[in-house]
Amino acid sequence: MSQPFQLQQHPQRVALHNEVHARPPEALSAPLVISHLVMACDASERERSRQHLASLLRDHHQAPPDAHSTHLRTELGPFRLRWELHTEFVSWTFSRAVDAEALGQAQLPTAAAVVPQEWLAALPGRCFTAMHLSVLPTTGPDPEAWVKRLFQEESLVASQVADGYAEVYTDFAIHADGFSHMLLLAGSLSPRRLGRLVQRLLEIETYRMAALLGLPVAREAGALLSTVDQELAALAEAIRAAARDDEPQLLDRLTRLAGQVESQYALTHSRFSASAAYFELVDKRIADISETRLAGLQTIGEFMERRLTPARSTCEWAARRQDALSQRVSRISNLLRTRVEIEQQQSSQDLLTTMNQRQDLQLKLQSTVEGLSVAAISYYIVGLVGYVAKGATKVGWPLSAETTTAVAIPVVLLSVWWSLRRMHHRIVGGARH
Repeated sequence: MSQPFQLQQHPQRVALHNEVHARPPEALSAPLVISHLVMACDASERERSRQHLASLLRDHHQAPPDAHSTHLRTELGPFRLRWELHTEFVSWTFSRAVDAEALGQAQLPTAAAVVPQEWLAALPGRCFTAMHLSVLPTTGPDPEAWVKRLFQEESLVASQVADGYAEVYTDFAIHADGFSHMLLLAGSLSPRRLGRLVQRLLEIETYRMAALLGLPVAREAGALLSTVDQELAALAEAIRAAARDDEPQLLDRLTRLAGQVESQYALTHSRFSASAAYFELVDKRIADISETRLAGLQTIGEFMERRLTPARSTCEWAARRQDALSQRVSRISNLLRTRVEIEQQQSSQDLLTTMNQRQDLQLKLQSTVEGLSVAAISYYIVGLVGYVAKGATKVGWPLSAETTTAVAIPVVLLSVWWSLRRMHHRIVGGARH
């Protein structure tokens, strides 16, 4: 039998292949109660969460998670734990089955009640989601009694989900125990489908709160953006009416303003982008639970549409306004830069004109100097010719010294002038080349 061929594997192949199987829903059966906690964490708190999980597992004689694990499911005696490590938060989901006797009590039990309380109180991070989800069969105690006991009637939200096979009730309120509450009547759903539905409901609450983390940032940014907008308008007017001497000060103001806008953009852009992604996930999860209306009550989708739209619009408005302000600052910077460049070009043109005028003056002076130079050089040469003529008459030169000097004057003048002109043209021609 031939050996199978071996290909060089991409180092991330296994991790990427298994990504489609990450965080799968669990098969669940009613009745059970779930306590879901989500902690906002930075990098150090994420690592502390892993260590905190390891301490709980050691107390129950289980192996700690490895350094690369991002999710874990395990049975820990009276409860089951589901731990998930996300980019900016860590979710802890505790669940346990309940019996008919517990359902007959005045208050529904919770999964968090059986978790070690000191360990639970020390969860790293800052809690922004805490919810008790009770999953009950429709054949149990009167569900309407539990609905009235758990939720505020004026803010009750309810719908049929999973194509009418189950019903969900909540009021999206934080109760006296610090948790929000949700009741799911499971109906005849199979364990796998029930597990998927429970996961979607938990994700709706998680992503709803994660998306709203951008709202206070948007409000703070809005106040700053209003101030920047006014200052930018005043700066644009100042640039329009400014003199040349005011430009350095205006450029300094504009640079500071641009730095402020870009700094604010850098601080908030990732938060607004994350909120937009979380809002989309909320929409997707609501679509996944397949809601239909219960008479007289608004659905989860309608509640989210009505209550989340203003927050979503505020975040989107802040992000768009930041982009618009950044573009306006860029346009005004280009305007001021163009104005400075035009003035620099005008200054350069004036300087060139002045240099041309000085060059013309230098040429005129040079011509004058050349004329004086011809006269001076000719004077000395004619003087030398006179001395030569005086000596020559004594050895038989037929002309007198005065006559010889007079005849030499025009010849010397012409020769000197021609020589200087030739030298001038040679130098100027060499400089041009």
